[in-house]
Formats: sequence, C-alpha cells, structure tokens
Amino acid sequence: MAELEHLKEECGVFGMYDFSGGDVATSIYYGLFALQHRGQESCGIAVSETNGPKGKVSSHKDMGLLNEAFTPEVLEKLKGDIGVGHVRYSTAGSSTRENAQPLVLNYVKGTLGLAHNGNLINTPQLHKELEYTGAIFQTTIDSEVIAYLIARERLNSKTVEEAVGRAMKKLKGAYSLIVMSPRKLIGARDPFGFRPLCIGKRDNAYVLASETCALDTIGAEFIRDVEPGEIVTISPEKGIESDKSCCILKEQHARCVFEYIYFARPDSLIDGCSVYHSRIMAGKYLAMDSPVEADIVTGVPESGNCAAMGYAMQSGIPYNTAFVKNSYVGRTFIKPKQKNRESSVQIKLNPIREVVDGKRVIMIDDSIVRGTTSDRIVKLLRDAGAKEVHVRISSPPFLWPCYFGTDVPAREQLIAYNRSVEEIRQIIGADSLAYLSLDRLPDIVGGREICTGCFTGKYPMEPPQDDIRGEFDE
Repeated sequence: MAELEHLKEECGVFGMYDFSGGDVATSIYYGLFALQHRGQESCGIAVSETNGPKGKVSSHKDMGLLNEAFTPEVLEKLKGDIGVGHVRYSTAGSSTRENAQPLVLNYVKGTLGLAHNGNLINTPQLHKELEYTGAIFQTTIDSEVIAYLIARERLNSKTVEEAVGRAMKKLKGAYSLIVMSPRKLIGARDPFGFRPLCIGKRDNAYVLASETCALDTIGAEFIRDVEPGEIVTISPEKGIESDKSCCILKEQHARCVFEYIYFARPDSLIDGCSVYHSRIMAGKYLAMDSPVEADIVTGVPESGNCAAMGYAMQSGIPYNTAFVKNSYVGRTFIKPKQKNRESSVQIKLNPIREVVDGKRVIMIDDSIVRGTTSDRIVKLLRDAGAKEVHVRISSPPFLWPCYFGTDVPAREQLIAYNRSVEEIRQIIGADSLAYLSLDRLPDIVGGREICTGCFTGKYPMEPPQDDIRGEFDE
C-alpha cells in the first residue's frame, strides 16, 4: 500500500575517493543502482580529478532512472578519482532537471559538489538570509541552501570540513550529506541521525553511502556508520578523520523508524541493526498481538514480504506468494496526480488465483497512508476467490505529517486521522484490520532511539509553524 500510495523517502547518496587515482564514475553508478529504490525521479554523478586542474568538475544529471540517464558513453566521459552521486524522489513541488543533484558550486575557494538526503525545516529563514547577502538561487531545493551556507562559511574557515561544521550549526532538520571538495570527500549526518550514512572501503578507495547494500554491490567492505552529528573527512594524507563537535546525547537521537520498516533494502544494516531482522520481528509481534485464524499469510510486494514471513514463522500459518509484481512498470507511481496512481494498481500487482482461491488470507503491508489503494488490493484478493482477507500493518497508524524527509501528508489526507481502526477496516473492505503497536517499535530496532512523530505528533524538534513542504522541496 505504501509503495502504491506514494509514501516516499527523499533520496540516496553515494560518494567515492580512489587514492590510487582510478576513475570512480562507474562504481558510483553501480552504487547508486543499489540505492535506486530511494529515488526514481532524477539522478546525477559529479566527478573531479584531484591531480588535475583545481576546480574542474565533470557532471551529468537527468530525469528518470539511472539506466535511462547514463549510457556507457556518458560514463566514459566522467573522468575523476573523486566523486559524488545522487538518486532523488521529490516529496512535492517541482520535479525538474534543475533540481536534480549533485549540486556543483564554483566559488572563490574552488568547487563544491554536494548530495543531500533529508529535509530541513528552517529553509525559508536561511533562504531569505542568504538572498539578502547576495545569493542567487538556481533551484527550489533546500540542498542549495546547504551548499551556499558551506561555501559562505568556507571563506572564514581554515578547511572545508570546518565550514561544513559551521554550516551544520545553522541547519535544522534531517540531512545526510556527502560533500566533494577538490582534495577531500566529506560525510556529515544531522545530530538526530534521521537518515543513514555509512563508510566503506575497497582496495585503496573509500566510499560513503546511504545504505550498506550499495557497498556490497561494488564489493566494498563495510567499515562503520557515520554517527549522528558526526563529520568524517576522507583524504589520502590522513585517511578518515572524525569531528564530533555537533554530536548530541545518544538519548536524543531520532532515527526515522521507516528506514527499518519500509525505505531501506532488507539486505542493509542501519546503525548496526539488520533491516531484514526488523521486518521479521514486526511480523512476529503482529502475530503475537493480533492473531487470526487463516490458511495463508502473504505480503504486498516488496515491502510487506519480510513482515509476512515473520508473521508466518510466529503463527505457524504457511507463508505463500499471492501477488506477482510487474517490476517493469517503473515510474507509474511518480505521476503527480493521485488518480493516475490509483488506476495503476492492477497494472503493478496481480494476484495468483490458485494460491488464494477459497482461502482465508492474512495480507501484510508496511503502512496505510491515504487508504486510496488499500481497498483495491483487498478487492484484488476477493476477486481472485479469497474467502476472507485479514489485513495486518507492520507500523502504527499515521496520525501526523512528517517534516523530516518522508512524504507523510497533512493530517486531513491521512485515513487514520479522526477514524477508528474499525472505520478504516470498513473503508478498505477487510474482514479484520490491526496495526503494529507503538510500544513494539523500539523492540524491532533493537532499542535504538527513533523518531515517532508521524504516529504520536511528538517530534524531536519543534516543527515549523507553516507547512513549507514542497516550497523548498528535497
């Protein structure tokens, strides 16, 4: 449901620095390929030669999927031993080539290439402040605000990493950043740790990536996660340097729980916690807390599959694949109008009649957002002969919007807002409906500190007075 209902996370970032001088563009391409699930709207790669002319950056970015935007000929032209890449999904607002990342800035100290994952909540104030000091904006994304801030702070800083640290003190919200300077690769994560970022190594090259699955794809060894609030600087002279001056108390960390429930690939580890294990546990807890008699358990692909397996393990009810997903539909669900997405449900999913005909089915998914496709998926099962359809959701109900990089809309658009679980059950046409208990969330992430704002309205920082999402879209 979430996948079909346009619950989307912002983007994926990937950076690489080969100390041996080898070209990194192709490795960045494959790293981004592993992160394609984090954004399918636009993509880009920027590279530079650390021993070449200072400030010369080669870049290519375009709308669409990686294999649409990057041909072998395009990659061949991207020469450089340091680089940064990005895949993007906008939450709202303009989806244009100008807003594709990475952003490349030429300024008095050289060049900056920047890729950002997350959402700032103080963008309007920073935007106005920068405009009044002469900044001219080319995009409508908050990532450009970050890039300008770093460039401005660099004028009064000894190093680019010091400038990143100074800029971080002015940023409010969620951000995992990769910054490419002429001779350094820098990774930074906001003090709350909303979005993931990790470090890897392959031969004599270092890598920064949103998820560990991207390291696996290019044969890099996972070294560690970038800690919330940490700035890491990678250079041939000093290897990995760490600055933790922006770190806050561990108890204040607020990882987005949806990285574990939905966004990240199940083969990734985030802050030492297996995404696959989190989803299995969510399914097991659903089986413990909301059991029901049935013949099979199935998941709505892809995000519901692991939780469905967990439910089956715990309940002893057999797990089976009840849906075939057409993986080649691609960007059907990136069409801006809701009606276009709704009409595409049956194109994307088709039930296997002999699996469900005459059966009582437990259908597991990660979330219900607006509820606009949930009833259609239940109906698909009934039309295929399912005797009963029991829906189980591996997250609590959405009751509040998200301001930190997840497309959870205004409260009025959320099906759970001002409705009971029984009312939602009637709307989607299920025989029964149950959500994961809020109390179970810490257990599925091994006790790690998480943000539960979209379920409770209690955010780790004061949300903006006005809903600016889409005005400064990233």
